[in-house]
Amino acid sequence: MARRANRRALIGALLLGAATAHAEVGETVACHVSYGGETKIVEARPTASPYTVAPIKFGSYLLFRIVFLNEPADLASIKLYTYAEHEDVDGRPLIHQATYAYPPVPAGRYGFTGLNHAYEPRYGLVLDYWCELHEATSK
Repeated sequence: MARRANRRALIGALLLGAATAHAEVGETVACHVSYGGETKIVEARPTASPYTVAPIKFGSYLLFRIVFLNEPADLASIKLYTYAEHEDVDGRPLIHQATYAYPPVPAGRYGFTGLNHAYEPRYGLVLDYWCELHEATSK
């Protein structure tokens, strides 16, 4: 009987250790964003507060935003937004938005998104991107 209790305690400790180790390793969405002849990799970790995720500026008029929700399961998704930024317009007009289920299904050479092009109509600007899911270690 004591042996069974010890075995259960050991199994419980191992499971707790595995869960803790898994919590330290997570996923990030890595997007390869090209604008003006330059490509940058922009990464995002899962968030519990999607409305607080700030966009990243590209050039003078474009912003790119990644919102990565991995829980709860019914809301889990990866949403990608591209906005225009003009001084004479209140807010930031959305010029491109894409939503992907989580976990995403790889689409080949260009990650789970494929190659996307977001066009800013006023100045004729183009922002290209593709995204993939990466395993990340805790920092």
